[in-house]
Amino acid sequence: MSSSESSASSGEALPEAPASVERLQQLIGAEYEGLPRQLKRIANYMSQQSGRVMVDRVSDIAQQCEVHPSAIVRFSQRFGFKGFSEMQALFREAYTDKATPVQNYQQRIRRMIANRSHKASSSELARECINVSRSGLDRLAQELDETEFGKAVDLLAEADNIYVIGVRRSFSVAHYLVYSLRHTNKRIHLVSGLGGGYREQMRSVREGDLVVAISFSPYGKETRHCVRIARQHKARTLVITDSQLAPLARQASALLLVNEGSTFAFRSLSSTLSLCQALFIAVAYRLEISVEEIGAPGSFEDGESDDDLD
Repeated sequence: MSSSESSASSGEALPEAPASVERLQQLIGAEYEGLPRQLKRIANYMSQQSGRVMVDRVSDIAQQCEVHPSAIVRFSQRFGFKGFSEMQALFREAYTDKATPVQNYQQRIRRMIANRSHKASSSELARECINVSRSGLDRLAQELDETEFGKAVDLLAEADNIYVIGVRRSFSVAHYLVYSLRHTNKRIHLVSGLGGGYREQMRSVREGDLVVAISFSPYGKETRHCVRIARQHKARTLVITDSQLAPLARQASALLLVNEGSTFAFRSLSSTLSLCQALFIAVAYRLEISVEEIGAPGSFEDGESDDDLD
């Protein structure tokens, strides 16, 4: 009997298996805090990479989660399945008709890495990066939660002070969102933490303000710290992350999920940037900001020559 089909050794009856991926995700979210550490890693994978479960092997998931394959079986049985194959069948039924090409691209990248006899050309690598980014955009379009997106637009439109935090790879996204939102008349603050000053930059956050937190696995502790400060000061929070099980998800006034594709372990930012651009466009439309106002170039022409700006 394979590891993916082994039965529970305790002899206890399995709970009733959920009938849909959506119900399974709800059960995982409800039980998440009580799961052992290894099963939490698997739960995060199931939430972030739900579209890949239908094609991944037990060994693939175990490697990604840094657990033994038997932990995948225990996870499946905890939620009512006889083994991993039965749980995988639920994902295949849900995603076969609507899955994006991301699985094919990722499988092809794995084969490219494994094939030592073929040296990939620069153009091949470029196409794989572009295709993975494109597939991530397709998934974002399919899985965008319209209700949460509407709540996010409401929060941005109603707040006078908006603080945006994102660290490491998320910093460029945070900076872009700040740049975009500064085309409104709102007071926009980039929480950069320059010199380690996150706490000081968050000191003026008040009730009625909005903190936008952008964070992906492994979730920067600086971002979590800023969100805790925001909640302490009764500010509202818009969280952009990759899983409903992410540390910031439970503290979100509005939650937007983005699952980027990755190439050779490097995650794309295309989908996250597109989501932020969509947020700004929706806010600008709500605030009736004209295209001319958005596109008007800035100018340093104030009557002084460049020689006078020493």
